[in-house]
Amino acid sequence: MTVTIAIVGAGSRGQFYARAAAADGRARIVAVADPDPARRALLAADHGLDEQACFTDWADLAAVPRLADAVVIATQDHLHVEPAVAFAALGYAILLEKPMAPTEPEARRIVEAIERAGVVFAIGHVMRYTAYTRAVKELVGSGRLGTIASVQHLEPVGWWHQAHSFVRGAWRNSAESGPMLLTKSCHDLDWLLHVIEQKPVGVASFGSLTHFRPENRPSGASERCVSCAVEPDCPYSAKRLYLGCLGDPSTEFWPLGAVTSDATPGGVLSALETGPYGRCVYDCDNDVVDQQVVMVEFAGGATASFTMTAFAPLEHRKTRIFGSHGFAEGDGERIRVVDFVTGGEELIDTRSGAGASSADGHGGGDNGLTRAFIDAVIAGEQGPLGAGTAEALAGHLLVWAAERARETRTVQAL
Repeated sequence: MTVTIAIVGAGSRGQFYARAAAADGRARIVAVADPDPARRALLAADHGLDEQACFTDWADLAAVPRLADAVVIATQDHLHVEPAVAFAALGYAILLEKPMAPTEPEARRIVEAIERAGVVFAIGHVMRYTAYTRAVKELVGSGRLGTIASVQHLEPVGWWHQAHSFVRGAWRNSAESGPMLLTKSCHDLDWLLHVIEQKPVGVASFGSLTHFRPENRPSGASERCVSCAVEPDCPYSAKRLYLGCLGDPSTEFWPLGAVTSDATPGGVLSALETGPYGRCVYDCDNDVVDQQVVMVEFAGGATASFTMTAFAPLEHRKTRIFGSHGFAEGDGERIRVVDFVTGGEELIDTRSGAGASSADGHGGGDNGLTRAFIDAVIAGEQGPLGAGTAEALAGHLLVWAAERARETRTVQAL
């Protein structure tokens, strides 16, 4: 069986999923819907789509007789609900980019539509689908570490990634997209639930926008990097970042692809002179946090702490797991395990060569999720994905509770 897939939202995430599906060999992209003609044309060219298979709006695609077995919805976060509900009712299997939706009522509306239609559903929690995660989950589930007492988990967002996506980019402002914990780190709270496999009962959180603020603007800085006297010494130089992408197909695709489709020095500089990605990081309308800590208590007594920070290299997540009979420490590729009985150590190596960033496919997670989704569509049931709407919603509920805790400086019961 060849699975046919329509892409709704042809930005970087939609293009990643489309390429991963085509590379799998068991799927074919048959339609695209996106209001941006350049993005729409690029995806159509990549997958040999004719004009009849290209739509300017998801509603236009939904209005014609069903064209595919499945749909990938990779629109902006606030545009997830309506297409998800509509395509579920039409019988499409759905792969929905994370987060599900900006608010709990919207997410529950999606869940209700999926369950009512009985279609296969995947959420873009790609971290679940890496070889590293499988190894960590197997280690915890095997009992080798004994009873899990606590977990420390770190997401190093990356200084330049924070500037790109969460200061200058589409996820910079909570009113336009959502809080940082939802738009970036819902991956991580879902991952903790997936690995620990206990029900969370309470959560607290602290975090703020500490650095990317007008009062931290260096003396002599301009509104744009292209005309700034202090730009050469600024860690967040847009000129250094985006001109440095030229010549590398992966970084030309992302992050540069969000800035301009003209991958030349002149094209980059022109975009930085006029577009949002050339702004000084201390002169944007951003309000999402640049660091946050979340603390979770589980029903079995275990605790977990999660730290998200902009102020680190963009690398794989780092995790320490403390058990009654053993200790594990992982860096996203390798896991060091210490046995408390023998004192012996083991190194579990899951390296695949895939880097941590979106350009690198999230350590193999993009391909892993896409492969599991195709498996599920072929099987006609949820099993190959290992998760469904309940699991997708659970991580989001923990995120929203943590945000309430941060905003009110309280402990939130779950």
